[in-house]
Amino acid sequence: MTAHPAYGELRPVTPVASVVLERNPGSMTLEGTNTWLLRAPDSASVVVVDPGHEDEPHLATVAETAPVELIVLTHRHPDHAEGAPWLADRTGAAVRAFDPVLCRAAPPLSDDERFAVAGLDFHVLHTPGHTDDSVCLRATHDGAAAMLTGDSVLGRGTTVISDLGPYLTSLRRLIEERPGTVALPGHGPELPDVASIAGEYLAHREERLDQVRAALARLGEDAAPRQIVELVYADVDRSLWAPAEWSVRAQLDYLRGG
Repeated sequence: MTAHPAYGELRPVTPVASVVLERNPGSMTLEGTNTWLLRAPDSASVVVVDPGHEDEPHLATVAETAPVELIVLTHRHPDHAEGAPWLADRTGAAVRAFDPVLCRAAPPLSDDERFAVAGLDFHVLHTPGHTDDSVCLRATHDGAAAMLTGDSVLGRGTTVISDLGPYLTSLRRLIEERPGTVALPGHGPELPDVASIAGEYLAHREERLDQVRAALARLGEDAAPRQIVELVYADVDRSLWAPAEWSVRAQLDYLRGG
């Protein structure tokens, strides 16, 4: 896929979706947060998905691109949601999210909800697992679809999970998407087929579960998450062991029925 643009540049990705990359790179955010701007070709206004941190130069670039009709958040984490109030104040746009606390001048999103804005048809999928309020958002125009995945599916690598059971269900739901539905993630490059990548994610999670089961058999059923990380993630850079431990805790809760 196409490489990310320089920070602050608007890059068209599909006929209806463009991205502005926030300057907040890191081990958890990859190159930075993708702020997505969506609209039909004949629409004067845009929908902004995940404005990112309260990073005024980044948000000003987004606000100046086109009139903002609506701001949507895929989940509550600050690298996606913190800048929403600033952008709402600047543009007058409402803010919608699954968590009512994050909303402004509009009701919360609901699972399986459909709405139209900026000339596009949107379909909300509640996809908990990374967080309990995570959603994916399918945008459709003239029969072509793209799926905004937030942190449920990343453009590279895998995501940190807080609750494995719901996350596996969410992945199975994404696997049912129509072939050729482009994935527009919260971090990393866009991907050509969300169903295919969700299938890869599911296979990876099942493999990790088998590795954790083997680690428990070797270390004992009362093994601490850190012990399991040191065994299962031995080939992973140690800077990623802390988020790996969060995922291991979720896997242990799942295996132990917690």
